[in-house]
Amino acid sequence: MTGPGGRTLVVCDLDRTLIYSAAAMGPDPPAVRCVERYQGADASFMTVDAVDLLRALQQRCEFVPTTTRTREQYARITLAGSPARYAIVANGGHLLHNGVSDVDWNRGVLARLADCAPLAEAVEHLDSPAHAPWLRRQRVAEDLFCYAIVERELLAPDILAELQAWYAERGWVLSMQGRKLYCVPHPLTKSAAAAEVARRTGAGVVLAAGDSLLDADLLEYADIAVRPSHGELELIGWTRPGLLVTEAAGIAGGEELLRLLLARTDTYLSART
Repeated sequence: MTGPGGRTLVVCDLDRTLIYSAAAMGPDPPAVRCVERYQGADASFMTVDAVDLLRALQQRCEFVPTTTRTREQYARITLAGSPARYAIVANGGHLLHNGVSDVDWNRGVLARLADCAPLAEAVEHLDSPAHAPWLRRQRVAEDLFCYAIVERELLAPDILAELQAWYAERGWVLSMQGRKLYCVPHPLTKSAAAAEVARRTGAGVVLAAGDSLLDADLLEYADIAVRPSHGELELIGWTRPGLLVTEAAGIAGGEELLRLLLARTDTYLSART
């Protein structure tokens, strides 16, 4: 955790926490603004009010986007305000400083992954012919982890449980987010990268937000944790002491989440003045 004094650090997950695809918005979304284009089409959105809230939050804290996206995928996103000084991508595998990956950080991450089963073994098991009914395509991300696009209705709960057990025995974590099934080495965490940013910036308090199982370690680490009332953590009823959960779901929940972060940030600023 952090120490007394110092600046407020807000570490926020992106997809389905801060930004939303059209499919993830929920019914009757308010007015939105595009924050990502992919292959010539609008791909991700925030509400118009959320854009203003994010800009206000950036003026009050060190705002750090965090994502399981690769560096290339993250680069497609354009958030409000100035580009973030720090960003955590590839689930903590890359720590960006002014848009450039910290080579030493990545080297240290790779060293920690040596305690897990190798990536090739994880990829081979996921690509098993037995998974053909529900597995549509598979990708390797940054030579760190893999993920698959799946047909959710064909992936039975008992098969998912078997997969989770198989990977857990080998030091890997599975996370289901929409139609994406992520397979990630256990030591590859957002919280480790967030702690490094907190150390570098001398942060006095850390606030964090996220919606998936891959955000749980980050939310545990933070002094104040916020999650939306949708997503993987909502489905399993994940909680921790002092957890803040939005009332709204979908893209409206993303806007509410920013209001909660902004209110808590203002509280810490008032306490220091």
